[in-house]
This record gives sequence, C-alpha cells and structure tokens, in this order.
Amino acid sequence: MSKEVQKFIREAGYQPLVDRCIIVKYAPKNLSEQIPAFFKAEFYVLQMCKHEIVLLPFNRVWRYLCKDVSLVLPYEDIQSVELEDVKFNTVITIRTRSDTIRLTAQQAALSGLRCSGRYAVLYAGSFRNWHKDNMDGTLKALTELGNN
Repeated sequence: MSKEVQKFIREAGYQPLVDRCIIVKYAPKNLSEQIPAFFKAEFYVLQMCKHEIVLLPFNRVWRYLCKDVSLVLPYEDIQSVELEDVKFNTVITIRTRSDTIRLTAQQAALSGLRCSGRYAVLYAGSFRNWHKDNMDGTLKALTELGNN
C-alpha cells in the first residue's frame, strides 16, 4: 500500500489495514449514465480501516490524492457486499441499513494499462501497482463484511 494513502488516512483519524486499499469510482446505474461517467472519471481510494471503510478522492485535474474523506461506512452498518464482474471492471454493491452504494474497480489483470494502475503507481513511490496487488484480498475482505 502507498505510504501516502496510509498517512492521509491516519491524519484523518482512522486506522488503515495493511494491503486493504484499491482504487474505485462510483458505478453508473445504467447505460445513459455510463457515457458521462466515463468522461467525468472521478477516482477514489477505498481503504479498509479497523472499524470502517473510508473513501479518499483524487483531484480530477491534477490527479493528486485529496486529504478530504468523502465517505465513511462503519462496518456495523454494512448489511451485505456483492461483487459482479462487468466487462473489465468489478462492481461492488454495498448495502447499509439506509442506502446502497455501488462502486466499480478496474480488474487487476489490466489495471497496469488503465487509470487505476497509473494512480496506484503514482502514489506508491515506485513502479509497484498496489491496486493490482491488493485487489483480491480487499474484495475478499469486503464480501466477508456482509457475512457477519
């Protein structure tokens, strides 16, 4: 995991879990939303922490990681997590007591050629693609949250 991501998460007051972060976007609901979502391209780091999931946004213009936490989902509020592979992405559907959040993550196999790989390498301090390295473990850990 990127030390920058860990640093920002800790500064925000959360305890990040090692190797439990990936890069995601909000998933469009239908084909009509897919086209503008493609051009909008707002990416976030999804970081699993000791008691919650935290999303940190990337700045769209300059592509640096923002220190603002955009979403916090306490584990006790999560009722289910479902995964669905759609083309080259995995859609992550998180159901809470009051809402449904749909995120999409670029699959690990091609992430080196896509935005998630570029962002991961940019915030690794090396050529290590932590999104790819963390994908399987993070998705497995997410689905286990909904089974508690």
